[in-house]
Amino acid sequence: MTEPLEIFRALADATRLRILALARRMELSVGELAQVLGQSQPRVSRHVKILIDAGLAERRKEGSWVFVALGPDAVVAPVSASLDTWGLGALDQSVEADLARLTAVRADRAAAAAAWFEAHAGEWDAIRSLHVAESEVEAAMVAVLGDAPVGMLVDIGTGTGRMLELFGGLARESVGVDRSSEMLRLARAKLHDRANIELRQADLYRLPIGDGGADLAILHHVLHFAEAPDLAIGEAARVLGPGGRLLIVDFAAHGREELRQRDAHARLGFSDEQVAGWFEAAGLASVRTETLKGGELTVKLWLGRRPGVRLKEVLVKEVLAA
Repeated sequence: MTEPLEIFRALADATRLRILALARRMELSVGELAQVLGQSQPRVSRHVKILIDAGLAERRKEGSWVFVALGPDAVVAPVSASLDTWGLGALDQSVEADLARLTAVRADRAAAAAAWFEAHAGEWDAIRSLHVAESEVEAAMVAVLGDAPVGMLVDIGTGTGRMLELFGGLARESVGVDRSSEMLRLARAKLHDRANIELRQADLYRLPIGDGGADLAILHHVLHFAEAPDLAIGEAARVLGPGGRLLIVDFAAHGREELRQRDAHARLGFSDEQVAGWFEAAGLASVRTETLKGGELTVKLWLGRRPGVRLKEVLVKEVLAA
């Protein structure tokens, strides 16, 4: 356990308090922190190291980028509670300005990613197939999800609508969500004859679905584009009812740095530990993990489930038993 004196020493600096306030909002790269704070990366790195040494932050290297996240909850939670109680005094205005700049930085990056998607919408399925055979991935998804019917399916980042095409038949109703109007145009053309499918333009951090309204959510090759994958998983978990499942299909952690610029990847894959931690934080249990090797990158399938059983499912089972 970190010594209290070390924690208070780490907090005895305005910049480190600002970094901690930003890290409480989302996981950020050192470069993003430097941009928001208006300081050099070496200087920000020194402050981050002090926070890490005190147990208030953690560093994770991903290619040439270093991401900064909050440290263990046992250390951070009491500090966060105290800061919320005391406030930051004269620093409040600086923190508010930092958060405004953070919003602008995220908006710029989201706009750049959206422009890339618009430019590549027509070749999106082909781009996916360059990494690993989609037929193999889809077969694994079918094996993991099974063929049991579901109430509502939500495909987050639906792209050209392939997941709705593949699994929409299992659902009473399906909703495909994407930020790109061009992607949705292509999806509508593909799915025009599916009466139970609705396509909505929306952000993956603000899904147009009520709490607990869905039985199954899919993030298929979407998470590596997310600036805040933990928040994306949390939002997906929000719309799941008791017993609801979230299937994530994405890349294992890798070092292909060129994918950031060439293909607009925000993250270079994920580890099992990362996804399991995000599942737990979102109130989901990790129930299955699959690994598909081959091609340039390794594809992973992570399945999480919200505890409990929907009441209607219980009633159906009781009727059948009688």
